[in-house]
Amino acid sequence: MSVKILANDGIADDAKARLEEAGFVVDTNKREQEDLADVINNEGFKVVLVRSATKIRKDLIDVCPGLEMIGRGGVGMDNIDVAYAREKGITVFNTPASSSQAVAELAMACMFSLARGVFDANRLMPEQGATEFKVLKKKYGKGIELRGKKIAIIGFGRIGQFVARYAISAGMEVIPVDILRDPIQIDLQLPGIDAVATVTPVSMEEALPQADFISLHIPAQPNGEAVIGEAQLNEMKDGVRIINLARGGVINEEALLAALDSGKVACAALDVFENEPTPREDLLKHSNILSTPHIGAATVEAQGRIGHEIADNIEAKYAVTA
Repeated sequence: MSVKILANDGIADDAKARLEEAGFVVDTNKREQEDLADVINNEGFKVVLVRSATKIRKDLIDVCPGLEMIGRGGVGMDNIDVAYAREKGITVFNTPASSSQAVAELAMACMFSLARGVFDANRLMPEQGATEFKVLKKKYGKGIELRGKKIAIIGFGRIGQFVARYAISAGMEVIPVDILRDPIQIDLQLPGIDAVATVTPVSMEEALPQADFISLHIPAQPNGEAVIGEAQLNEMKDGVRIINLARGGVINEEALLAALDSGKVACAALDVFENEPTPREDLLKHSNILSTPHIGAATVEAQGRIGHEIADNIEAKYAVTA
C-alpha cells in the first residue's frame, strides 16, 4: 500500500509530482485544525506536512498512532511539539536551507521601505496625493540612505548571514549578534566577483546602542519571553528602525508600540505577530509600522526549494518501501 501524505498547508506542484512519481499519494486539500485527527486516522495518512498555520500538538499526536512523519515547510517548528513527537518515534524535520534567500530579500525590501517611508506613502498617496501632494512631499523629505548605516543582525545563522550578504553589498556595516564569538567569513556571492567579508559576532548589549537598523532572525524562546522588550528598546539609538521576520513574540508588541509612539523607534516592519492569524489591529493600523502577512518564505523559488527538500526527507525515510 502506498504511503499517504497530507500536505495540509500545501506543497509546490513539482515536488508533489515528484513524490507521486515515486509512488506516494499526496493530498493537498486543506483540513481544519479540529478535523485533523479524524482525517489522519480515517484516511490513513502516515506523513503530515505543515507550514506555520497547522499545529501538531501533543493531543493530536496521542490520538494518531499511525502517524510516522511530520514535516515543516520552513524553519521554525514552534507549531509542532517536536520533542514529544520524537519520543513517540515520529520523524520530525524542517527545511532550514531553502528559505534563507527569500527571507533575506524581504528584510532588505523592508529596510529600503522604512528608510524612505515608502510603506506609509503608499497608504496615503491614494487618499491624499491629489489634494495634499506638497504636504506629503514634505513629510517624506527626510529619508535616509542605507549606505554607511549600521545594522545589528540578531541571530546569525543561515538567514542572518544571507541578510548580511545583501547589507554588506548595499554598503552597510554589519554587526552580528550571536552566542558564538568566532569571526565568520561571508561570501558575498556577487556574480563574476570573488568577494569575502569577515565579521565578528558581539553581544546584544554591545550591538543595540550602535545600530541604525536591527533585523531579528531568531526562533521563539522556549519560555515564551520576548528577546526585545522595554529594557532592550531603551538601550537602542533614538530613531532606530526594526525589522522582525522571525517569530511573533520575539518582540514585546506592547513595548514596541510605546517606543514607536515616543519616537524612540522611528518605524518597524513586522511580518510575524503574537496572535497569528489574528494580529492586533493597533499594530496593523499604526502609521509607523510596515506589516506583511507572514510572507518571508513566500516566493516561487523558495517554495520550490522547500518542496524538494521535503521530498528528499520523505524519500530517504521510505526508500525501502516507496
